[in-house]
Amino acid sequence: MSILPGFALVVLLLTAASAAANGLALKKDVELAGSAAAGKAGPLFVTADRIESTAANVIEASGQVEARQAGQNFFANWLRYDTTLSRVEARGQVRLEQAALQVAGDTFKFNLDDYSGELTQPVYRFPSQQGRGNADRIEFIDENHFKLQDATYTTCSADNDDWFLKVSDLDIDRTRSVGTARHASLRFLGVPILYTPWVDFPLSDARKTGMLAPTFGTTERSGLDILVPYYLNLAPNYDATLYPRLLSKRGVQLGGEFRYLLAGAHGENRLEYLPNDSVAERTRWSVALKNETALNANTQAGMVFNRVSDDDYFRDLSNLISITSLTHLNREAWLTTQHANWHAELRAQSYQTLQDSTSTLPILEPYARLPQARLGMTKTFGNGLEFKLDSEATRFAHPTQTEGTRALAYPTLRLPLTNSFGFFTPQIGWHSSYYDLDDSVDKQRISRNLPILSLDSGVTFDRPFRFAGHDFEQTLEPRAYYVYAPYRNQDAIPVFDTALLDFSYAQMFTENQFIGGDRVNDANQLTLAVTSRFIEAESGLERLQVTLGQRYYFSTQQVGLPGVPPRTSSATDLLAAVSGQITRDWRIDTAWQFDTQNGTTIRQNLGASYRPGPGRTLNFGYRFIDQATEQIDLSAQWPLTRRWYGMFRYNYSFQDDKLVEGLAGLEYNGGCWAVRGVFQRLATKEDQSTDAFFIQLELSGMGRLGANPLDVLKQSVPGYRPSNEILQTP
Repeated sequence: MSILPGFALVVLLLTAASAAANGLALKKDVELAGSAAAGKAGPLFVTADRIESTAANVIEASGQVEARQAGQNFFANWLRYDTTLSRVEARGQVRLEQAALQVAGDTFKFNLDDYSGELTQPVYRFPSQQGRGNADRIEFIDENHFKLQDATYTTCSADNDDWFLKVSDLDIDRTRSVGTARHASLRFLGVPILYTPWVDFPLSDARKTGMLAPTFGTTERSGLDILVPYYLNLAPNYDATLYPRLLSKRGVQLGGEFRYLLAGAHGENRLEYLPNDSVAERTRWSVALKNETALNANTQAGMVFNRVSDDDYFRDLSNLISITSLTHLNREAWLTTQHANWHAELRAQSYQTLQDSTSTLPILEPYARLPQARLGMTKTFGNGLEFKLDSEATRFAHPTQTEGTRALAYPTLRLPLTNSFGFFTPQIGWHSSYYDLDDSVDKQRISRNLPILSLDSGVTFDRPFRFAGHDFEQTLEPRAYYVYAPYRNQDAIPVFDTALLDFSYAQMFTENQFIGGDRVNDANQLTLAVTSRFIEAESGLERLQVTLGQRYYFSTQQVGLPGVPPRTSSATDLLAAVSGQITRDWRIDTAWQFDTQNGTTIRQNLGASYRPGPGRTLNFGYRFIDQATEQIDLSAQWPLTRRWYGMFRYNYSFQDDKLVEGLAGLEYNGGCWAVRGVFQRLATKEDQSTDAFFIQLELSGMGRLGANPLDVLKQSVPGYRPSNEILQTP
């Protein structure tokens, strides 16, 4: 049971006590003030104020007794060794010391033949792990079995018992590397908060079947949320986790995950089942399967299958915006092979589309690929000429849209010419497409062929300069990119998997403004851009990057998507971007898209972060898209006092006049423990939000109890760090 990992450290104490006891087997022929005795663990060097033989087979040492053997030390006021009985006794400020362990006790008795004995009133400490504790006594059963009675364990500093484990009986079995505890309780600030009458746990880092730490929280839509995982260590290379989950408003959800890692295969498979949801009044479930296998050194196969029982499954049962905002769940199987000059792929793919019941606009379901075959080839000739071929054949299926088969082939020849200050790369290609469409009246066959020519060139200038006492290097990198593709009427071609790429700096340097194979734009265009970088000479850090670019059309574009007419202006919007680590603490990332003809801003992204140190982060973001989006996003983690930290996020949509995500939290670091509480409001539908509250107690060296807000905090507050990971100054 991993909620009590601190007990595993106790085995170090028992091992050290046994080894030190074995070393006390002094030879009878001992000399005063410095004898070397050959014990089972090697020579033992003993010093004392007085060493004498009190009987025929008895040796006694008294007064500042020190025994040193094989990297461990033993101290006592008095020691007695009976060679006839093979028995060692010690008393008076008994102390054992190792690099990783220090323990002190009152009296020590040990039989060197059967390894039985006891150490009373032990107080132990692990210097490197900051763990310590005490017990009434340790009983040695044999070489590999021990018992610890009335033991405690904590990672708090001396004279601080904010939390500790209290165990009535602890059995250690080193042959199985297992510890068994009875009547174990966890006490926090003097209050018992967790109890178990029996638990066993591993004594090493090896995985072991058992209960994991439970988590609990509360949400507006599901009520009290308690998760109790149970881990099954089935084999070294595969395991499973069962996680029953109590949702007070909905019922009991059963979940399970199975993982495996083989020589040529790996996978993670998860199932969840909620019978008779009391709120939704239906049974709900989810399936998430992911498996991959290597058939040989070049060929791999795999599958992904995701499905849920209903559209609102994630919106009702998750608190991560990345999960609640999912709209398409992927299902696919593939076979790929990769070789030196060619690669091939066979794939079948479909989706489950999750609709928003509060939205007036339905989400269009993507086409299924049943199947898709792809072939790619590359070849570089001796003069540097590069040949490349991308080809595919795909069968597209849809319950309500036109179905059909598409075949594409795009061979290209490219000659990169480069030197130390610039490059010039001409490329020519031939894009060929064939469509065989299903129709209720007759079969439609469409073909499309067009050449594409592009010329890409750039130069880099640089100069050193000095600013504010530091040496910098500034670069100036102009770039020109020309593309020509003749017009082909494509209105009769359906849109299977094609969309218009977002206009960006990267998109300006592509041949085709569409992603997917159903549209190839006509082009007679030139992109001009310039980038300047300011690089700190000493560290090589890019302090600032400024980019400006625009595309110019020498003829009007005619190819577009249904309902989205092609652009008729002679130039695109002007793009500008500024980013960089401008100081040690400040970083900025901004992008601006400006319509030069109308003098209006089309798109704007402003981002800045201030991070002067661990646990200190401020993030600001503003996003604007003309007629579509206007949002502000603020988040922070900041120390309120030496031990208190505050966290928040405020993501608001002006366009929709609603809060997308709000978060407020507090975290207290008690040194050997931390507690954090987080309140979150999250938009799950167009006109619906849900509230959640998380509270978690983290005990250093023990684990976490309660809800788990860490995933929410790390996703919602960029730069967030748990307080116990932050170095605290005295």
